[in-house]
Amino acid sequence: MFKNKIMLISGGTGSFGNAVINRFLNSEIKEIRVFSRDEKKQDDLRKKYKSNKLKFYIGDVRDYDSVYNAVAGVDFIFHAAALKQVPSCEFFPMEAFKTNVLGTENIITAAINLKVKKVICLSTDKAVYPINAMGLSKSMMEKIAISKSRLSSDTTILITRYGNVMASRGSVIPLFVEKVMLGEPISITDGKMTRFMMTLNDAVDLVMYAFEHGRNGDIFVQKAPAVTMEILAQAILKVMSKSNHPIEIIGTRHGEKLYESLLSREEVSVAEDCRKYYRISPDLRDLNYSKFVDQGEKNMSNFEDYNSHNTVRLDLEGMVNLLKKLTFIQEILHGESSKLDY
Repeated sequence: MFKNKIMLISGGTGSFGNAVINRFLNSEIKEIRVFSRDEKKQDDLRKKYKSNKLKFYIGDVRDYDSVYNAVAGVDFIFHAAALKQVPSCEFFPMEAFKTNVLGTENIITAAINLKVKKVICLSTDKAVYPINAMGLSKSMMEKIAISKSRLSSDTTILITRYGNVMASRGSVIPLFVEKVMLGEPISITDGKMTRFMMTLNDAVDLVMYAFEHGRNGDIFVQKAPAVTMEILAQAILKVMSKSNHPIEIIGTRHGEKLYESLLSREEVSVAEDCRKYYRISPDLRDLNYSKFVDQGEKNMSNFEDYNSHNTVRLDLEGMVNLLKKLTFIQEILHGESSKLDY
């Protein structure tokens, strides 16, 4: 499928972009374009991989012209560029809107105009029943992608929705590990709070499954386990042989949920079970308002959302085993890395 093809990764210097590069660089793909604003991170990747397959494009998803130039000639797009931190999006919601919403519009519009074969937009569980600016902007991103898919015949537009991607940049696991290495207490907001857990390899696998099996407008979700914050903190301490390290409970932060949902109950009612994944086909109702106002779904009350409270729950041993699969944890345990690398 990817032989002699050109792929573009927006936000390609991030954790997901690195995982995709690692997966594809030694394949028969012709070219991987890394599109982002950060020339320092691009230069770091250039030095790290030293590959002629990698091409670097400086630009911003907010700027259609720079997007258009990067997309020209591309076969496939992984759209990972986003503002992802809840606090920064809360303080600067228009910035989240410009990047996550307008940026997605630019990527998809350029892809359609240039007849890109497939576009995958990366979303988040925070887009389901959103309560913060980050989740709201990602929810709007999904609506735009699905809306565009209705009008697109040459370009297939797909969405993959993630929970917490373990050890990705800015996520909680590297933060906890760094606190332990600095001798500082681990701070958790609520020990009973649950979050879905996925590895970066899981994230790339989900994208690959969507690429192979997706139809226009589909959303794909992995069936992921979840863990409480209390068990996650205890598992990190156990892996690092610091079981007596202090843990502080600081209380739920503004804009933070007790649990996250990967599927709304409306989506659960129509989701197709694909073994490891769920597929949610797009709502293709036309502009007939009676379908929204006069007609209801009689059995909707029988469904509940798919969330981190009702999915498979990891115990301490299960979370420890999952942590040990992470490359950066392995490197730290073997003395091959330090906190400064993450």
